[in-house]
Amino acid sequence: MTLAAALLLPATVVRAEPAPDPAAIVTLQGENASITASSHLSDRFYTNGLLLGWTSPTGQLPDILATFGHDIWGDGLQRISIDLSQQIYTPANTAANPAIRSDRPYAGYLAVNLALLSDTDTTRSVLMLSLGIIGPASGGEAIQNGFHDLIGQNHDAGWGSQIANTPAIEVLHERTWRVPIGSVSGLETDALPALTVGVGNLRDYLQVGGTLRIGQGLNSDFGVPRIRPGLSGGNAYTPTQPFAWYLFAGVDGQVVGYDLLLQSAPFRSGPHVSPIWDVAEFQAGAAIMAYGVRFTLAYVVQTQEFQGQAGGLHQFGSASVALRF
Repeated sequence: MTLAAALLLPATVVRAEPAPDPAAIVTLQGENASITASSHLSDRFYTNGLLLGWTSPTGQLPDILATFGHDIWGDGLQRISIDLSQQIYTPANTAANPAIRSDRPYAGYLAVNLALLSDTDTTRSVLMLSLGIIGPASGGEAIQNGFHDLIGQNHDAGWGSQIANTPAIEVLHERTWRVPIGSVSGLETDALPALTVGVGNLRDYLQVGGTLRIGQGLNSDFGVPRIRPGLSGGNAYTPTQPFAWYLFAGVDGQVVGYDLLLQSAPFRSGPHVSPIWDVAEFQAGAAIMAYGVRFTLAYVVQTQEFQGQAGGLHQFGSASVALRF
């Protein structure tokens, strides 16, 4: 009941709203080990993520969605967003063919993500539906080995052992709070505690985390975006001054009940490993907003996701550029 109350505040609670935002936002995001200083690492585990997204101006959404959002969250400025994302996962040993059974399975995941957002001055609420496909139809092998051809690298050899074509669905609900802390040498500081729940045949998990920030114009957004899972402030932002920026550091813990990308589909044979039920992440980086454009960069360190995962902590980077119009 406490969790439900935290995520779904009743409509009778009245909270201050930010100013309406007439701009739409286009976001391009990439996640890969090569974005960080750890580019010497070979393809392994979460290898690559790509996202192209569109976010509407505030108030421009179907009436039925607006009513639904106000019913579950109360007052707030609402937007909708549509993203197309692809993620690629590989084992640590990408030379083996067939893939080693005790290593992470090869998997590609292609999805359309439809989200309803509601912002107040101090909170962001997100309800997202992801519809996708895991397996050869996701194009993971073609994207990865095609890129290797361009840069003169060998193919990852075990894609013939990837998880078979499987429809994937997930419903995600997320609440982020923005809590001002004060100023340090004229710079703003705040905290962004966040709670996320995801359910479906893709991944069942509960995530609790928080971010600390220091900079200028912190009320322009709710943190940097990430391709979920992970701490994400989302693609929507509204610069509150001509030049805004911040540095950040955050941690999250995930309780994972099921992960199709590790376990294959229930009741069906296929490549799989045993997941670790508790996963933690640390991320740090920076964001800059100027002339309506937002640039973000995050360095992510992740604990092991499955039993027998080799190589210690997994590291990758996440970078995005977004344009308002």
